[in-house]
Amino acid sequence: MAEHAASSPPRSENGPPGLENGRFEIDQLQEQAERLLDNARAGDSELRMRLAGVGGGLTPGVREARNLVARDFGFRNWTRFEQHVRELDQVRLQHNGHSIDESVETMHIRCGSDLQSSLPRAGLKGRYHAFTDPFCIGPVRDQSTERQIEERAHFIASAFGLDDTETLDRQRGEYQGLEDASRCQRVVLWFEHDSYDQLILSYLLHRIGEWPRACRVEIIAVDSIPGVKRFVGLGQLAPDVLGWLWQRRRQVDQDTLALGRKAWRAISADTPRRLDRLSQRLTPSMPMMGRALRRHLLELPDEDTGLGLSEQLAVQLVAERGPIRAGDVFSALLRGREPLPYLGDTMFWWLLQPLLQGNNPPLQRQDDTGQPWQDQLLTITSHGHEILSGHRNWLNSRPPRRWVGGVTVDGSADSWCLNKATGRPMPRAAA
Repeated sequence: MAEHAASSPPRSENGPPGLENGRFEIDQLQEQAERLLDNARAGDSELRMRLAGVGGGLTPGVREARNLVARDFGFRNWTRFEQHVRELDQVRLQHNGHSIDESVETMHIRCGSDLQSSLPRAGLKGRYHAFTDPFCIGPVRDQSTERQIEERAHFIASAFGLDDTETLDRQRGEYQGLEDASRCQRVVLWFEHDSYDQLILSYLLHRIGEWPRACRVEIIAVDSIPGVKRFVGLGQLAPDVLGWLWQRRRQVDQDTLALGRKAWRAISADTPRRLDRLSQRLTPSMPMMGRALRRHLLELPDEDTGLGLSEQLAVQLVAERGPIRAGDVFSALLRGREPLPYLGDTMFWWLLQPLLQGNNPPLQRQDDTGQPWQDQLLTITSHGHEILSGHRNWLNSRPPRRWVGGVTVDGSADSWCLNKATGRPMPRAAA
């Protein structure tokens, strides 16, 4: 997940240090294998069984211990692990402080600022442009670019308490940057798998389809990195790993552009029918796109509870663990409850506001002492329990209007919801 510019709320800081950044020091892993072997020989029966499982028999040795360490990090064996480390080392030797992308005028486009300093350290010193409009929240309609800029700027400013004029200027600057990119010799798109990234990517592909053919467009789109157990986003990766990804970039072809156009039309449509159809299909040119579109569709309200998936997961967590700090709810969602994490902390707090307000909210603050939002204790109300059980529907409380792309959710009979049995969207009146 990307760290965004100020026109929209940041979702996360760079990922955890050490092995989570994808950069391995082979000496450290060799030492780890030796410690495992010493512990097994000292009588750790569970460890001896694990070593036996990689071919160690009754007398495991260094080879088996190294293979076990490699497997723990997702590699087939130690040989494949060493090969990957050599590839990363070669990346460092190749650039050695020199540019590896400026032989061609290049602009790197990313949905946040998290790679702005690390790409140059990887030898990628072309221009950098952050396009951060969070299409995963707020209205996204099929309209002119200028009208889209104005509507999105108004939504972002009102949702996150930003200055209207500054936000509009920032939005215009980001959209103008796409026009500037179209005049470069090469544009490289850096994206990962979550719906924040993929929805922005769909818009960019939609726009790129209108660019002159003289501009070469390439893409780096990943949902996993060798050896990284919890890949959240490109911003967590070491510069050498970004250089390794650079060598694996591919050209954006016509099939990818066509998928981007279809996805953007589905996202911005005023009914979820196109989105549903597209999310049910395989998207071989961009396998991550279909999964992200499906996750976006799940923000439509459940027909029984009236909650979108993000709301449902948050209320369930508070019901299970409350009183619980709001920041801990966000952390729990990010670490494992959320099937495809995409919300940043500020967006998450915005999403919670309707659930904490009104005459009969499902959640409540245990106190309101002016603490940072992350430290505020949340509990579930009796109404919240009734909603989770399906005895009450949150939409009947007439919560503030929200959007899933171009689809309005306001609790009326015309609102769309997801059918429990099929998982498909349908008008609320039909449900």
